[in-house]
Amino acid sequence: MGTMSMGHWLIVLAIVVLLFGAKKIPELAKGVGKGIKSFKKEMEDETPVEKIEETTAKKADEKIQETAKNA
Repeated sequence: MGTMSMGHWLIVLAIVVLLFGAKKIPELAKGVGKGIKSFKKEMEDETPVEKIEETTAKKADEKIQETAKNA
């Protein structure tokens, strides 16, 4: 009951074709593909948390040293 058979998939495909039309399906697939590619690119471009923590700790140490010199 939890899995879909080939017949179920054919019914779903027929409903999708009826709703969107055969010409729109490639455009929808292209849009989904571009969205996934964009998402993956953004995930790779993100700065890791460790790098942020390292930078923050370094700045805090510099502030402490600067305050110690001025005191």
